[in-house]
Amino acid sequence: MDENSRWIEQARARGLDGPLRVALDVLEPLGPLGAQVLWAAQPALEAFGLGGAAAHLASALEEPHGVEQLRRRLDGEGEA
Repeated sequence: MDENSRWIEQARARGLDGPLRVALDVLEPLGPLGAQVLWAAQPALEAFGLGGAAAHLASALEEPHGVEQLRRRLDGEGEA
């Protein structure tokens, strides 16, 4: 299981898939700007154990189909 799948699976297990979907909906139109906000917030989010998730979400926002791939993983598609 890769790192993206791991944090998404943890979010699903904690019942955070709904809020994560909302975050994706809000951040996707911002694309690279949203990614930069997450990169800047990452050190603070580390204190809450969310730094890795923020980094992966920021990376997804920078990639052309990254958010779409995260949504598929969140829906349980494409899991090995």
